[in-house]
Amino acid sequence: MLKRLAGSGSGARKGRRSIRLAMDLNPFRLCSGLKFLGYFMVGLVLGLIAVSYYAVVILTLGPDLLHGGFTSLFSILLVAIFHVLLVLLAWSYLMAVFRDPGAVPPNWKLLPQQDAAETSSSVELNATAIPQFCNRCQNGKPPRCHHCSVCERCVLKMDHHCIWVVNCVGARNYKFFLLFLLYTFLETMLDTFVLLPGFISFFRQAEHHFSSPGELAITFLAFVLNLAFVLSLLCFVVMHISLLLSNTTSVEVHEKKKGMPWKYDLGWRKNIEQVFGTRKVLWLFPVFSKEDLERVPALQGLDYPTRPDIINV
Repeated sequence: MLKRLAGSGSGARKGRRSIRLAMDLNPFRLCSGLKFLGYFMVGLVLGLIAVSYYAVVILTLGPDLLHGGFTSLFSILLVAIFHVLLVLLAWSYLMAVFRDPGAVPPNWKLLPQQDAAETSSSVELNATAIPQFCNRCQNGKPPRCHHCSVCERCVLKMDHHCIWVVNCVGARNYKFFLLFLLYTFLETMLDTFVLLPGFISFFRQAEHHFSSPGELAITFLAFVLNLAFVLSLLCFVVMHISLLLSNTTSVEVHEKKKGMPWKYDLGWRKNIEQVFGTRKVLWLFPVFSKEDLERVPALQGLDYPTRPDIINV
């Protein structure tokens, strides 16, 4: 009997050691290295802005401003649009970088009636019930919350960890990320349009339009970079518009079951309000009104309305 108990105690200790060893060998810890890659991406964004500004405003549109007539007026319009988009892009980018995506309050617990509703709704959708406790954070886990292996914490309504903004994209900065995506797409598309004649001249009579080969090289490089960003961002813009209109995150796409109703899909208009707020005049700016922060629970990331046609018992 004593030998049997001793054996069971030894097995338990070995089990605990195995668990600790598995945690020490956790491959997700390597994801923390993406933080350093993110800082490189920030530098890449700043470099792209600097090169594009010099090529578009200084080299391409600048000389046209002195010609007068329609050409000058058209160039003034393009310069104005360029700077408006640049300001909105930079504003949205800084908000996406420095705004916390949403952290779980310490010792957070789901209310009993909410817990029952979440479990019942998950069963109704034939989906996996959302776990209410994170073993890594040792804290409660609100609905739509997921653990980020890069940030090493749970993020409210986590969409993904974006190395371009060196931050997670979650409930409280998703709007800023979407605006950054939109304005970057529009800015790079404008740059591509403006730089296209200079790109064509690279293969024709470039010597008549540029004072030095260096200026030609900068224009060529800026065009290629902006075109590459336009083509790649187009896919992301379309994808995130689709996610926005269905009130779904990139993580939840893999959790939803095809053919089953999504309980957070409230209709495209209300879905947009869950991310951008109810004040439409502020939809295109990376800010929230005080009223929306107080009246739209989804913007805080802890509570989300569900569809009334899906009954939560």
